[in-house]
Amino acid sequence: MPQLDGQVCVITGANQGIGKAIAEAFAAEGAKLALCARNMEKLGKVEKELTQGGADVLAVSTDVSDDAAVEQFFNLIQERFGRVDVLINNAGAFDGGRLDQVTTEGWNNVIGACLTGAFLCSRSAFSMMKEQGGGRIINIGSISAQRTREACGPYTAAKFGVWGLTQATALDGRPFGIICSCLHPGNVRVERRVESGLTSDDEPMMSMETIAKVALTMATLPPEVNMLEAIVLPNEQLYVGRG
Repeated sequence: MPQLDGQVCVITGANQGIGKAIAEAFAAEGAKLALCARNMEKLGKVEKELTQGGADVLAVSTDVSDDAAVEQFFNLIQERFGRVDVLINNAGAFDGGRLDQVTTEGWNNVIGACLTGAFLCSRSAFSMMKEQGGGRIINIGSISAQRTREACGPYTAAKFGVWGLTQATALDGRPFGIICSCLHPGNVRVERRVESGLTSDDEPMMSMETIAKVALTMATLPPEVNMLEAIVLPNEQLYVGRG
C-alpha cells in the first residue's frame, strides 16, 4: 500500500524546486495534494502534470505572507478535503547583501515568505489538526539556520526563526498529537540556482529528489515518533566552520 494513501498533504511554494519535488514524491505515494504558490502559471503546470498522473490536486495562487490569503487557502482545503494530515512549509524567498545595504522591502519580503508564511500556515493547519486528533508539520529550513554566511542577513534571520518556530510548534502540539519537524537542506540544484548561475561544476550539490525523499521519510514515521531536526547536505559541502 502507498505510504501516504488517502492522506491530505499541503505543500507551499509547490510551483518549482523542492516544493514541486516533494509534491511529486507524495503523489507517487497516494497523497491528496493541496498546493499553493504565488506564481499560478507555474503552479498550474504542476497541477496538470500531477493530475494527469492520477493525483487528486487542489492548486491555489496564494501569498503565504498574507493573512487573508492563507485563511482563504485553508478554507478551500477544508471544503475540498475536510482535513490536513501533513503540512510542508516550503515557500520562501531570498534577498541578501551586506547588512547596511539590505532594504526594508527586501527584509520584509524574505521574512514574510519564509517565516510569517510558515507561522500563518501552521496556525491554520494546527487548528484543523487539533480537531481531527493530530497531524504533521514539516518546515523547510536551511543550514543557514545553523551556520550563517556573509551578506545573508534576511535569509539567515528568517531560517533561524523557522527553526525556533518548529520547536515552539512541536511543544504546543504535543497535547493534540501534532508533530512538528524541521528539514535543513544544504546546497540543492534548484531552478533558481541554475538560472542565476549560482552553481558551478566543482560545487557539491544535491538533487531536489534527495530532499523530497527525506521529507517523505519524516512524513511517514510512526505517529509516536518525531524526527525533530534533519540536516541534509552534500558530503563535501563546507558546513562546520564554513564562512
